[in-house]
Amino acid sequence: MSFVSIEFFILLLLTWLIYWSLKRRAQNVLLLISSYVFYGWWDWRFLGLIFFSTVVDFLCGLGYTDKKQRVPRKVLLWISLSCNLGLLGFFKYFNFFIESAVHALNSIGIQQSEWSLYIVLPVGISFYTFQTLSYTIDLYRGKMKPVTDFVQFSVFVAFFPQLVAGPIERAEHLLGQFATKRNFDSIIAKDGLRQMLWGFFKKIVIADNVAGIVDYIYADPSQFSGGAIALATVLFAFQIYCDFSGYSDIAIGAAKLLGIDLMRNFAYPYFSRDMAEFWHRWHISLSTWFRDYVYIPLGGSRTSEPRRIFNVITTFTVSGLWHGANWTFVAWGFVNGIMVLFWNKGTTKGDVPGSERLRDLWKIMPVFGATCLAWVFFRAASIGDAVICFKQLFTSWPILQSASWLEIWNLALREHWMVLVIFIVVEWSQRCRHHGLAIAHLPLALRWTIYIATILVIFIFGQLEADVAFIYFQF
Repeated sequence: MSFVSIEFFILLLLTWLIYWSLKRRAQNVLLLISSYVFYGWWDWRFLGLIFFSTVVDFLCGLGYTDKKQRVPRKVLLWISLSCNLGLLGFFKYFNFFIESAVHALNSIGIQQSEWSLYIVLPVGISFYTFQTLSYTIDLYRGKMKPVTDFVQFSVFVAFFPQLVAGPIERAEHLLGQFATKRNFDSIIAKDGLRQMLWGFFKKIVIADNVAGIVDYIYADPSQFSGGAIALATVLFAFQIYCDFSGYSDIAIGAAKLLGIDLMRNFAYPYFSRDMAEFWHRWHISLSTWFRDYVYIPLGGSRTSEPRRIFNVITTFTVSGLWHGANWTFVAWGFVNGIMVLFWNKGTTKGDVPGSERLRDLWKIMPVFGATCLAWVFFRAASIGDAVICFKQLFTSWPILQSASWLEIWNLALREHWMVLVIFIVVEWSQRCRHHGLAIAHLPLALRWTIYIATILVIFIFGQLEADVAFIYFQF
């Protein structure tokens, strides 16, 4: 079930109407039913995987309540890691590693025939796997106490607003919220509706409108000039940001309607002044997950300089692989690791998201440009296509050709360029707030004018019938 569907609105509305009349445990039962309906809507067979992961980690958690500790703590941790990462590895990476091994053997003269299994990637498996792993790892570290309520834990794993594409919540933040009855707060609920509306605007109006032209150019980059590829890459930067942060806004807003606080996942990352800051503001839930569960256990920055470099590169490369079974994602992660290592001195100690000014554009624009260059690896279908894109970007800039960048510009934005400009202006003006429609401080008449205008823009310019899937559903 997609957020951009009538089924989701009906599910959310019915859940919301019943939810606030129930007691705490009944609230959790309703959320669990709604979450399983939401997830099973794609394919009911996927429910078996999420239920298996839930049961394994719940039982591992119960093992920590055994005062005699008949099953050692480290064994419990390894059971959880093996089961969860084993499922993730099989469904997401099995064919990738088999094909890579075959190609490697063929390249050194050991001929092997290619083969693969038909494996359907379960939606959101990377997200809920990492979320439930945070629970078992934190238990092992002694940072929290195990949960003995199976329904409560099941809702934590499957909470439907953020189940498919995050934010990837930590157990210590989200799990405890299901332990107490939620009370309706109209102020929070209204802000949730505003954030959802802004998320729909970003997804339907911005991301989905540029998706077609990005797909068109990246389908065969050798046929286009460097200008066309540059334009498509910049548009992809807007597409992936509006698509993914739009999902996060809808998820966070929907959770607010149900009295649940989810962590912030984006903090206007394209206004960053160096690459380190960018990764503090982009996909925050994943960045902090890899920081706490990969980078710091490797030694973090409290080690020798060569080891620190190794830790950074390893963390970013693995995070790239997390995004998908393709060497393009590995390259993207590796390149970002290199950039973070050598481009993290631009901000001053007191700089935080929202503190940037127009005079910082000389820092912001190079970071945005470098981010776009890295996005080439992320968006290209293969390393070969990425090489072609870079070749065209740096060598092919004809003034006129059959698919010149002027033609592409006109095709892409002839009706929507003003909407894109307005979006950038709103993002900049709201950079001190958590989302673009955080306007509760404005007069009532002005607020409603903005709401109505946003809804009209969605219906006039939005791709309401395109049914473009969220990009991060594939991860």
